[in-house]
Amino acid sequence: MADVLMANHRLLLVLNRFRLHLGFGEKSVEEVCAAGGVSSPLFLMVCNVHTFGDYLPQAGDLRAISARSLLDYLQNSHLYYKGKCLPGIRCKMDALAERTDSRPARILQRFYSDYQAEVVNHFEYEEFTVFPYVAGLMEDRAGRGGYNIRQFEKNHSNIEEKLNDMKSILIKYLPDTEEQDMLRELLFDLFELEDDFRKHTLMEEKVLVPLVSQMEKEG
Repeated sequence: MADVLMANHRLLLVLNRFRLHLGFGEKSVEEVCAAGGVSSPLFLMVCNVHTFGDYLPQAGDLRAISARSLLDYLQNSHLYYKGKCLPGIRCKMDALAERTDSRPARILQRFYSDYQAEVVNHFEYEEFTVFPYVAGLMEDRAGRGGYNIRQFEKNHSNIEEKLNDMKSILIKYLPDTEEQDMLRELLFDLFELEDDFRKHTLMEEKVLVPLVSQMEKEG
């Protein structure tokens, strides 16, 4: 496990979303996952998604995946986004608008506020509709009201797209300011969040949807 993290430090966030903690000594990935009650095939799949830009989970890989571990991972990712990442960017956005007192910064501030609310609504739909539906399938309970995972797939929006517009405003239209360090930090956060959201979307569309579709067929 230590070698995996040394090879890609961004996997520290992945570790946190699986509720796995540092201090595992020389234990293997399988040993650490087993101790934490985590599906090691799923953990390694997520690590590959976050490490290799062209990696796509294959249909055959899904047979070893724990649906419960996948739901826990996605839910924990939502908690991180809503509780830490999005509010942290909001604080920097507000501080930049206050210190520069420019019209583009104020527009960006309002844009981000609307975007944050949109993302939270996106997550809440999954948490209150999609995830309980999947949990019901795992417990052999009938689906609710004819709902199926293809409805989720059909209406699933890419929450990272609008981040590109915000990056463009920051790069192109903010007036010259002495707050360059804050501006760079904010841009870096937006780039990182966009990439993270893209990988999150991939896990939902390429892993959750086909896995649940198979559960529906078998049920």
